[in-house]
Amino acid sequence: MDATEKTLKKNYVYRGKILSVRCDDALLPDGRPCKREIVEHRGGAAALCAYKGKIAFVKQYRYAYGEEVLEIPAGKLEANEDPASAAKRELREETGVRAQTFEQIAVAYPSPGYTNEKIYIYRALGVTLADSRPDDDEFLSVQWIDEARVRQMLFAGEFNDSKTLIALQYYFLNGSAAKTKTEESVGQR
Repeated sequence: MDATEKTLKKNYVYRGKILSVRCDDALLPDGRPCKREIVEHRGGAAALCAYKGKIAFVKQYRYAYGEEVLEIPAGKLEANEDPASAAKRELREETGVRAQTFEQIAVAYPSPGYTNEKIYIYRALGVTLADSRPDDDEFLSVQWIDEARVRQMLFAGEFNDSKTLIALQYYFLNGSAAKTKTEESVGQR
């Protein structure tokens, strides 16, 4: 059976700078009418950066949750922006890190029930450090945390941000932590 739902009409309720909200008229697979509430978002890009046994995080206040959140550097995509370019830009702005290459880890759907947002998650490789230059409306602190401590925090459930959870699980379960240490020791010889 085809489970596709057919859009009859997109009804915009709100159009904003970051997102738009629709309440669409649609048809279920069996032909019955339904409403679908959708939050449109351009998407975002994030970068996991490990360097000399530490992982880069940013801690910033997230208004929607009313608390500070510890997460990997990330930001929204500009119109028609390549996700890898966005990850590179955000990593540089937020942490000062420059990377030679970005390896895609995953494309995450944060909440597929009501938004079309996709988050492109990368691993930054071949990094060098410089000064950070956050946007003028970003108030964040950069934290470099030892990998062993990050692993403890991960398995203790101390991370809530989905893109960060995905990136860290990939990093530790894929053996990337061991690869990073090998790459750094080869580069230092």
